[in-house]
Amino acid sequence: MREVVIQIPTYEIEQNIEIDVSINGKKRAMKYRVEIIEWDNYKEEVQDKVSILRRVIKEHDKDWELIQIGAPSENDIPIMFRKRSAVIEDAW
Repeated sequence: MREVVIQIPTYEIEQNIEIDVSINGKKRAMKYRVEIIEWDNYKEEVQDKVSILRRVIKEHDKDWELIQIGAPSENDIPIMFRKRSAVIEDAW
């Protein structure tokens, strides 16, 4: 599948994004979720940042699939998920 990159101007702790796309006359609603994982929230449980990421991804709602792990900062890291089911309709 080809990818289209859409810049999201600001990151909040949790952002839900809905995009309507028409592909060959079929409308598809795609839903994305950007979550910011703050390292300090897991400080007492795990010291290793890779282990924190593995845990967050493994325990995430299975209706959402991992799409992208963003660039980490000293304090946090953005993770993007996409809703597994997409609604397909005839275009107008």
